Amino acid sequence: MKNLVVFCCAMLVLGACSKSSTTASKSASSPKAEKGWISLFDGKSFDGWKVGKNAESFKIEDGAIAVNGPVGHLFYVGPVKDHNFKNFQFKAKVMTLPGSNSGMYFHTQYQEESWPRKGFEVQVNNSHTDWRRTASLYAIQDVKETYVKDNEWYTEEIMVQGKKVTIKINDKVVNEYTEPDNVERPKDMAERKISSGTFALQAHDPKSKVYFKDIMVKVLPD
Repeated sequence: MKNLVVFCCAMLVLGACSKSSTTASKSASSPKAEKGWISLFDGKSFDGWKVGKNAESFKIEDGAIAVNGPVGHLFYVGPVKDHNFKNFQFKAKVMTLPGSNSGMYFHTQYQEESWPRKGFEVQVNNSHTDWRRTASLYAIQDVKETYVKDNEWYTEEIMVQGKKVTIKINDKVVNEYTEPDNVERPKDMAERKISSGTFALQAHDPKSKVYFKDIMVKVLPD
């Protein structure tokens, strides 16, 4: 009987070790852990995000941020990198309704109202009257072609490395821009230069409705 008890205890210990090893192995092989992507939106709250004027233009619907209403901007102000990103990959799943316009800003900073002065806007627009289409680096290097349809989810990704900006749609590169040394901008675009900062989502107008979900960032070496 004593030998049986010892044998059972040994089997329990071995089983626990095996389970622990399997759990660690699964954790190490997690795709998200391997790729280094960090979620910025939990799908159910605006924790880590802040909007000033016209906050009613941003709501959460079915796990996504629904953007619809007067001009406003929702800024990431959370703890990741103290919301100050220089080199990074940023991506979100996006869906536009017909005739809608929006944008995703980077290297920007919180602003209570109006269009952000600092940083760049990456356009979200597949059928709005504005000719600058999705993946345009707004008013810097614009895209005229339409690569995705309204009412369909697609992935829009922004990568910044040094002075180079790469914009992808569904993993396809559609826009690449390298900022020249000592670049000069018009007075009203003076702060539209490669630097560092946070991200923001844009509410463009009451007739535009756009959805964002699975908002993630991968920090790259400076």
